[in-house]
Amino acid sequence: MAGVGLLNRKMILIDLDGTLVDSVPDLAFSVDEMMMHIGQPRWGDAKVREWVGNGVERLVKRALLGQLEGEPDADLYAKAFPYFMKVYAQNTSLRSALYPGISKGLQALLASGFRLGCVTNKAAAFTEPLLKAMGIYDNFEIVISGDTLAKKKPDPLPLLHAAEFFGVPAEQALMVGDSVSDVKAARAAGFAIVCMSYGYNHGMDIRDANPDAVIDSLTELLPLLSA
Repeated sequence: MAGVGLLNRKMILIDLDGTLVDSVPDLAFSVDEMMMHIGQPRWGDAKVREWVGNGVERLVKRALLGQLEGEPDADLYAKAFPYFMKVYAQNTSLRSALYPGISKGLQALLASGFRLGCVTNKAAAFTEPLLKAMGIYDNFEIVISGDTLAKKKPDPLPLLHAAEFFGVPAEQALMVGDSVSDVKAARAAGFAIVCMSYGYNHGMDIRDANPDAVIDSLTELLPLLSA
């Protein structure tokens, strides 16, 4: 699997939560504060880790339901969501951390001439502060958040928008992520897709989504692109 279909790439788009940054500690703290606010039990890091990846609106709904799918009571959501947003705005990066090898991996890619963008389903109000707090914001020429465009991953629009920005055709583009949402978006856009073995994929093994390659650290990506 290594190296197959990954040569001649010029642009690399990288997901944020679960790929660059382990943001669950802050998200779980904010979810639990929200749950206490509405008089319900806290979920903790392990459960919230299974729910991350489709934006904060979906995360809040999952927390209210206690499951991945479905719609919570509208009045309860209307009470809970603004409180979550308030708490998370104050706790976007206090407990979060870069995964091992991220800084080194990004620098190696930049030094090799790859153009980098960040594409995430996280709202812009949280995306840029988190990237800046982690010290990696300046590595990306473009940052596309979940509310930047009319659609977000798994729709291919954010990826195609980035390709147009860079002036790079799909066959020279690569998406790096951690979830089936990243795989679906990349396939729909005609990009190659490499996934991290860690991250947030609702408790499922990302290998089951058949990405082009799976790596344990971003430092492993450059050898695949030059094999």
